[in-house]
Amino acid sequence: MKITLCVMTLNEIDSMKIIMPRVDTKIFDQVLVIDGGSTDGTIEWSRQQGYEVYVQKQRGLRQAYLEALPHIRGDVMVTFSPDGNSVPELLPDLVKELKKGNDMVIVSRYLGNAKSEDDSLVTRFGNWMFTTMINVLHGGKYTDAMVIYRGYKKSLFHDLKLTDDKAFRIPEKLFCTRISVEPLLSVRAARARLKISEIPGDEPARIGGERKLQIIRWGLAFLYQIFVEKINGIPVGQEAK
Repeated sequence: MKITLCVMTLNEIDSMKIIMPRVDTKIFDQVLVIDGGSTDGTIEWSRQQGYEVYVQKQRGLRQAYLEALPHIRGDVMVTFSPDGNSVPELLPDLVKELKKGNDMVIVSRYLGNAKSEDDSLVTRFGNWMFTTMINVLHGGKYTDAMVIYRGYKKSLFHDLKLTDDKAFRIPEKLFCTRISVEPLLSVRAARARLKISEIPGDEPARIGGERKLQIIRWGLAFLYQIFVEKINGIPVGQEAK
């Protein structure tokens, strides 16, 4: 199994200088910085440190994944936020759990004693609500279905049809936004009865940069996806076939 660490950046120069030296790069076969077009020196600093960098052409986290897929050499990809929210010391535990044969491993902010210092009352309720809906409607067993900090087989993008624009086009147009793949990935992985595991992991407060959350627009778009997946009536366990 080859594993690629995908470091998702957009103007994260301050936090990159603090977080990346704490990453044990030896446990990965590739470290790929996927940048959304930073103007604060993140790209230049990353290259100076010897990291492989891909600068996306279209905006949005989903577009970043899709554009970077051909450059990801690992069989498994770990998506990591270097803004301080993802604790780098948990990466060895995440990799260890992936090597047990799991299709996806999530670093949960709400499992056991883990906690989020970046949550507001609104975002905490939203994460709980969406996770509960995914569990009830789609047979999931998640404590955190929304978080970016996770590892999964690269092939899931194709197996679960996450490269297909159809599931994203309407909600993005309806709510004038761009959304990422994590909620739909969680939905379809649960429905396909994939082998999924979680490990507890705190979410510290951001170190630098700006929060890019669009709470209302993203929330409405995710609700749309969750219900449409249910309404479509695809039998549980059939999506990846």
